[in-house]
Amino acid sequence: MIPIDLPTIWAFIIAFAVFVYVVMDGFDLGLGILFPLFPGKEDRDVIMNSVAPVLGRQRNLAGARRRRMMAAFPLAYAVLMPALYTPMIAMLLGLVFRGVAFEFRWRTTKERNKWTSPLAGGSLLATLAQGIALGAILQGIRVDGRVYAGGWWDWLTRSAS
Repeated sequence: MIPIDLPTIWAFIIAFAVFVYVVMDGFDLGLGILFPLFPGKEDRDVIMNSVAPVLGRQRNLAGARRRRMMAAFPLAYAVLMPALYTPMIAMLLGLVFRGVAFEFRWRTTKERNKWTSPLAGGSLLATLAQGIALGAILQGIRVDGRVYAGGWWDWLTRSAS
């Protein structure tokens, strides 16, 4: 029998939380990106009503995932976050644009279509930033003496050598 230690348990918990977040967030980010392709009012209402119940839960899950990673793997968190500041800031800005557009589109009647582009743009920006962050992690992060050794734009480079 393989002994299971506390870091392994936390790694599985965080991996599961990331998986659930990606599935749920992928659902509404994808609908946000495709939103302009549905010009009919009924179609757009269906899209908005299908996203509305899960939007708040995803924000809570993302915050909980970050706190779990910081508590369980503080060194990994301390190395990864400086390496991914730029994509994470872009992702947060995209999520803010998407959330604001979602709320204003939901509440206004006259200028409802004005919020279609920010909703789609914010969804696209958040999606691209998440993909860039994943790509940066998979290509490798430069570490020197348990500290991030790269620069602000290293996520754009091809390798972490």
